[in-house]
Amino acid sequence: MAAKAKDADIARFADMLAALGTETRLRIVQLLLKAHPEGMVVGEIGVELGIPASTLSHHLEKLKNEGLVGCQRESTFLRYTANTEALQEILSFLFAECCTRNKAINPKAVVCC
Repeated sequence: MAAKAKDADIARFADMLAALGTETRLRIVQLLLKAHPEGMVVGEIGVELGIPASTLSHHLEKLKNEGLVGCQRESTFLRYTANTEALQEILSFLFAECCTRNKAINPKAVVCC
């Protein structure tokens, strides 16, 4: 049963990483991380990144579906925030083995803040 749970986790992380696998979505997540915890309304994101509304909507929906961003309605606006817990899960998954078993990566070399 544990192997199936691990397989499910790997599939989930693969989907999350695929959602991050475009330049536009990476820029969106990076911008939302900069605006954390308040986040930004859709119009602000579009202006900041120069992305047309219809294109932005598509990318935000993909990120939301994979749990990488959250969305809350404020009157007629949608405010998006980075899901820092999900992003931490991805990083933990990626670095779990390399930082414990064989020390392939020094965690201190990765942390910038």
